[in-house]
Amino acid sequence: MDLDTLLSFEWGTMTPEFIILGIIALLSVADLFMPKHVDRKILGWVGFAGVVLALISLVSLIGTETTSILYDTFRLDSFAIAFKLILLLGAALVMLLAIDYRTNEGLEEYKGEFFYLFLTALLGTMFMASSGDLITLFVGLELLSIPSYVLAGMRKRNLKSNESAMKYVLNGGISTAITLFGMSYVYGIAGTTNLKGIAQVFGGLSDPQHIYILGLAFFMIFVGLSFKLASAPFHMWAPDVYEGAPTPVTAFLSVVSKTAGFVIILRILLSIFGYIPVAQEDGQPIPLLFAVQDYIAFLAGATMIIGNVVALRQRNIKRMFAYSSIAHAGYILVALTAMSFVTFDAIWFYMLAYVLMNLGAFAIIQLITMKTGSEDISHFAGLYRRSPLLAVGMGIFILSLAGIPGTAGFIGKLNIFMGALMVDQAHYVLVSIMIATTVVSYFYYFGVMTQMFFRPAASDEKIQLPAGTTAVILITVIGTILFGVMPNLAIDFMHTNFNQFVDFMR
Repeated sequence: MDLDTLLSFEWGTMTPEFIILGIIALLSVADLFMPKHVDRKILGWVGFAGVVLALISLVSLIGTETTSILYDTFRLDSFAIAFKLILLLGAALVMLLAIDYRTNEGLEEYKGEFFYLFLTALLGTMFMASSGDLITLFVGLELLSIPSYVLAGMRKRNLKSNESAMKYVLNGGISTAITLFGMSYVYGIAGTTNLKGIAQVFGGLSDPQHIYILGLAFFMIFVGLSFKLASAPFHMWAPDVYEGAPTPVTAFLSVVSKTAGFVIILRILLSIFGYIPVAQEDGQPIPLLFAVQDYIAFLAGATMIIGNVVALRQRNIKRMFAYSSIAHAGYILVALTAMSFVTFDAIWFYMLAYVLMNLGAFAIIQLITMKTGSEDISHFAGLYRRSPLLAVGMGIFILSLAGIPGTAGFIGKLNIFMGALMVDQAHYVLVSIMIATTVVSYFYYFGVMTQMFFRPAASDEKIQLPAGTTAVILITVIGTILFGVMPNLAIDFMHTNFNQFVDFMR
């Protein structure tokens, strides 16, 4: 590739990625040469500023025409911009939590590493959102996964953290291998790794043997990526990793990493398997994606049931939220199963709401666990007397997670619910499971509420609120209520600026 060709690319489309990459390099060098006695918190603030700058640059790209560079391996379209907004918002809030994170396990000496490993994982998610090629998609996936394995084991003197990192590496390696095996079948039949080229080849497929092999490829790719989503029955790693990892890492995995998992699934499913004709109905071909809806529906139902039922028995707050996260993956899979005309709107809004309510909850969990040194739910007892604002904030997040009206979580669930019923073959069974499991979730969510408001406090000592964590709680409380009362603010913004939300193949 000569210099003229390189200069001909519209590199401005990668401005957010270049900003994050530059900050990673800066933090790596600064951490290497800074004296050990200097507080690494300053690196966190530099990283936070970089994420905010990347978010501003991304906002400036809203409304631009779909642009493809590097021979269509990197695409900036409405889909990429919409989900990068959520990824960068979540990353900025997690960075604030990480800056305030304190532990008695000597984590401070590794805090510089934490910040640039976290930003490297974020860069991987951004590449996944803009991938136009299987290779770019896989590189982004690994750029997310490998730093995540290290981050999960950052508490090096904690046996649970060591165990969680080992389980994460093993499960992640297996899932990556399965995903790559499925991609190899796709490449073998299509003869190209470019998503647009694959769609063009698969649109004209008629050989039943090829279609059968691609069916196997779909299941391998979907199963491999289901590990990333922590959807049942591929969720085994999540509770242990969530419990063992530092709280900011747990927040990152539950929000940013999960969003990236759904991004890559949407990219692959619609770009590849949405064009393979497997049957005819009324003279119209049925794409493979619609032929496997029952399988996705089964996974969605199992994920909702297992996540919510097992959460009932948890006493550790982070394990409880791990199973809650599994259940929420099931809710989003309901929208994916329906594939209605509101599927993208529903998934995007739900991920936005989930980022706000889950990160807000983890901010308060981090404060309580740092104060008490324990993650047992009983330590939330009497929180209303010790810190009324924290208790009210946690109550708002729990109500939103439970899907109570007036919160963003309710609107997110309602969008998914309506989307599943507005298709030609309404998914009544799946919607019934969604309603039933949501009711089940009230028991463990409201168990935390009971501890906070109706149980005596073991200590009357007030809880100090660090600046960064306070900002996270305020932003997430305002967002959770605002998008619950006036959801049109987010939905109209999306329709106005992303009027061609699904424009993979343009």
